[in-house]
Amino acid sequence: MSDATPTVAVVDDDESVCRALKRLLRAAGMASASFGTGDALLAALDENDAAWRPDCIVLDVQMPGINGLEVQRRLAGTDMPIVFVTAHDDPAVCDTALAAGAAAYLHKPFDDEVFIGAVRAAIARVREAP
Repeated sequence: MSDATPTVAVVDDDESVCRALKRLLRAAGMASASFGTGDALLAALDENDAAWRPDCIVLDVQMPGINGLEVQRRLAGTDMPIVFVTAHDDPAVCDTALAAGAAAYLHKPFDDEVFIGAVRAAIARVREAP
């Protein structure tokens, strides 16, 4: 794994969740940027073209505007790993996300160590890919 500080995009419509995840990521040595909607993340990626690219995206499933599965679909082929977080337990949504390549699918509330482990594993998988 590279020595560069990983950057994680946190996408959740609950501002308190974004703040908590940003603190947790910072404590684990990662930088982060938060977005309240999937539309905002996609706009930031488009606006910055290739100048800004997170090492991982932590993505809520249900949000205003486009949902997390649609964001995942639009980012297909970018090699940005996605860790889904959700308060809704829907096995069909979980299956769809994982089948489309999600690195992990976690139910809120989740254990901090499990979350950080999932993010680190997702980043490592992409950094170690040929």
